[in-house]
Amino acid sequence: MVFLTRILRVIRILSNMIYTRCKAFSQNGDLIKHLRTHTGEKPYQYSQCYKAFSQRTTLISHHRTHSGKKPYQCCQCDQAFSLNISIIYHMRTHTGEEPYQCRQCNKAFSQNSDLIKHMRIHTREKTCQCNLCDKAFSMNCYLIKHLRTHTGEKTYQCRQCDKAFSLKTYLISPQRTHTKQKPYQCCQCD
Repeated sequence: MVFLTRILRVIRILSNMIYTRCKAFSQNGDLIKHLRTHTGEKPYQYSQCYKAFSQRTTLISHHRTHSGKKPYQCCQCDQAFSLNISIIYHMRTHTGEEPYQCRQCNKAFSQNSDLIKHMRIHTREKTCQCNLCDKAFSMNCYLIKHLRTHTGEKTYQCRQCDKAFSLKTYLISPQRTHTKQKPYQCCQCD
């Protein structure tokens, strides 16, 4: 029978932090790694950028981002990755797998981080604050668009004339004047 190291009732460690029942592990080393998720301890530091990690394997993976080594090659396209997790996420672009589903609207995502960002729509949580005014946004991409109202930056330019716009949606209407496109027809008239 495998001896299980358990966090049974209460475990006190050096920092006197207290944990109640949580998880069980077959190896003491796995328990130590897990405890770091509670304590925030990061004993492995990378000497080039001084970023710290809770696990040695994560430090090794991080080293690859500096060295440029990309040992994980996609078998369906030419892309290569320095981290194993990156190729797992990338493969979902080929397979269409979206394992993370919103419980409120059933929208699915390939990455958990995208689901977390999406959930802000339902909770109305606005964590991206404009430092120039009092507006806040649920996603960074919305903040970036908003910042253009302060800077006057106009990145979307019409190909037929010299007009430029801060948002792509503002570009659509002037383009229709050039193409004479009128997509909205009155159903009452002929």
